[in-house]
Amino acid sequence: MGKYLLLWEIDRTKVPVSPKERGTGWGALIDMVKQDIQKGLTKDWGAFVGEINGYVVAEGTEVEIANLTQKYVPFVNFEVHPIASISQVEEVVKALTK
Repeated sequence: MGKYLLLWEIDRTKVPVSPKERGTGWGALIDMVKQDIQKGLTKDWGAFVGEINGYVVAEGTEVEIANLTQKYVPFVNFEVHPIASISQVEEVVKALTK
């Protein structure tokens, strides 16, 4: 199982002009995120203050991460980065010295 940093951004073309409609949309997004946290796949989630983007830290297989992101299409775009742990980086460093 891998660990991933996902940077997300709301598709501006999908954002309603009406504040009430925007609030409804954000509410639905937050509900989905809470469900992902309860399922244990999402370990951390945050929105950058004053922006319409943020981050997710998730753990799972490539398929699980792909399924996670696809739930939010077409409203959210993701940039996905696999994360190496300190022990994994240490293995790479040790391989350099052989």
